[in-house]
Amino acid sequence: MPARPFTGPPVADDICARSETESDRSRSPFVTRRAQPTFPMKNKHSTRLLALLGTLCLGTQALAADSIPSDIKPAVIVSTTAEPVAPGKFQPTWQSLSQYEVPEWFRDRKFGIWAHWGPQCQPEAGDWYARKMYVEGNSYYKTHLAKYGHPSEFGFKDVINEWKAEKWEPEKLVALYKRVGAQYFFAMANHHDNLDMWDSKYQPWNSVAVGPKKNIIGEWSKAARAQGLPFGVSVHAAHAWSWYETAQGADKNGPKAGVPYDGKLTKADGKGKWWDGLDPQDLYEQRHQPSPGFERENSIHARWNWGKGVSQPDQAYCEKFYNRTMDLINKYQPDLIYFDDTALPLWPVTDAGLKIAAHFYNTNLKRPGVGAGVLFGKIPTPDQLKTFVWDIERGVPNSILPYAWQTCTCIGGWHYNLDDYNRNKYKSAKTVVHMLADIVSKNGNLLLNIPVRGDGSIDDREEKVLEGIATWMEVNKESILATRPWKTFGEGPAGAGNALSAQGFNEGKGKPFGAEDVRYTVSKDGKTLYAIVCGLPSGQVALKSLGKTAALLDRPVSKIEQLGATGALVWTLGADALNVTPASAKPASDAAIVFKITLK
Repeated sequence: MPARPFTGPPVADDICARSETESDRSRSPFVTRRAQPTFPMKNKHSTRLLALLGTLCLGTQALAADSIPSDIKPAVIVSTTAEPVAPGKFQPTWQSLSQYEVPEWFRDRKFGIWAHWGPQCQPEAGDWYARKMYVEGNSYYKTHLAKYGHPSEFGFKDVINEWKAEKWEPEKLVALYKRVGAQYFFAMANHHDNLDMWDSKYQPWNSVAVGPKKNIIGEWSKAARAQGLPFGVSVHAAHAWSWYETAQGADKNGPKAGVPYDGKLTKADGKGKWWDGLDPQDLYEQRHQPSPGFERENSIHARWNWGKGVSQPDQAYCEKFYNRTMDLINKYQPDLIYFDDTALPLWPVTDAGLKIAAHFYNTNLKRPGVGAGVLFGKIPTPDQLKTFVWDIERGVPNSILPYAWQTCTCIGGWHYNLDDYNRNKYKSAKTVVHMLADIVSKNGNLLLNIPVRGDGSIDDREEKVLEGIATWMEVNKESILATRPWKTFGEGPAGAGNALSAQGFNEGKGKPFGAEDVRYTVSKDGKTLYAIVCGLPSGQVALKSLGKTAALLDRPVSKIEQLGATGALVWTLGADALNVTPASAKPASDAAIVFKITLK
């Protein structure tokens, strides 16, 4: 089918509003096929499983309106003269990228921690600060007025200047995250605010030149690799073009009515100021006519896929984004890279994302034990699912997926928010454990953001959550790490959960987990089945999926133990359930207990 020219993708009007290391390569084999779950079963159960997995089709159809097709011809073809695409197996086409194979090490590691940290954490006022501070009358605008002054005089560029990261200790934080149980670590390389967090060759507004004057990505990379953790970077800057358009506005009321915010300032305006010599347009990227209705806080959501009349990025913008991202990959060789974009960044405006993906895969294939690495995109079409790992934001699918995927979420907001601390709004360790069990039972990984304060530290309530996760993982991690989904993900009142919407966003919309909810995982050799009971049962536990009538157990049970307890447990196998009496000793964590079921 010939490619059709890009005229703007269809996007549903009701898109959910966005909330906003040297790896251990000696133990990192990678698969030689598109990753599939390991289901130890006899043929009579294959049809049952395929029928269950068929429910995935319903999910992809539900997301179809929010996906961007692959057969669109990009309007902007970026030059690769400055940053060539590495030669190798992958070419910058969707068809070539469909050769991608998910590394086995990623499927084994299951749990990562993310430092979604940058200058928007400095005000400690929450997500998307650098956009919302330019919307007259909202809470961010009011916070900014009280803390810094009017955005015509003190814009986000000046917030960056306030950000010093004076208490940041990357080695200490990454060591803590590893002790908690994280098996890979992510750092944010840039956000929609467009500041690069490394010694960027192509972005003068970077954390080495301004703000903390530190190489954030360089130091995070050293810390992660010193701990033997695969290192990932998240890239969000593709949307700065439209995301920052609110900075072109002005108040409509009050003493500053009609006075432009600082979004159109140029290099010439900086003479004698702290940013003398820098061009604010390299940060704000507002040299263009703004999109209709740009001043509305939520106008960008329906236009996230570069449709609905949004202003289109030009050649220079696309090429700069491409060069910046290639520079990041070449300097820091991340094992994983996350794009906060539908499909690939700036698709279908430009082919930049295709070229970046091909380069990332080809360069990683040259590194021992890494495979092609892991690249994340959002809301893929069925054919795009073959080209990268699907990242689901703040959500979990309601069935086992037949390929590796990841949930990204946060214990609070994406950027540090003091209000979350003061009102005790963080997820509990128990909630995180239940999410982890649910995600892994469905063939996924969990990437958990721990918000970092502007000064580079985390708060005491975050530390308490982390210690709670560490306590559970220390005893029960074998039921999570290097496991695969079983024939059914689980049972109980919490059920499968709600359907996904747009990027994900079904988190917290289903019933809460309790001791009647069970999630199953299985060892890769199929000899050990784990039943994760999401709470502390008051008596005997009935594992209904393991009863004779369910006909899912195709091998006899040899022994049942409880992780963290001594000795075998008492159990009986009946028609309706496998009934297990938990150990009498109180477990170290009340988040969940795990039955280790050895099969003959």
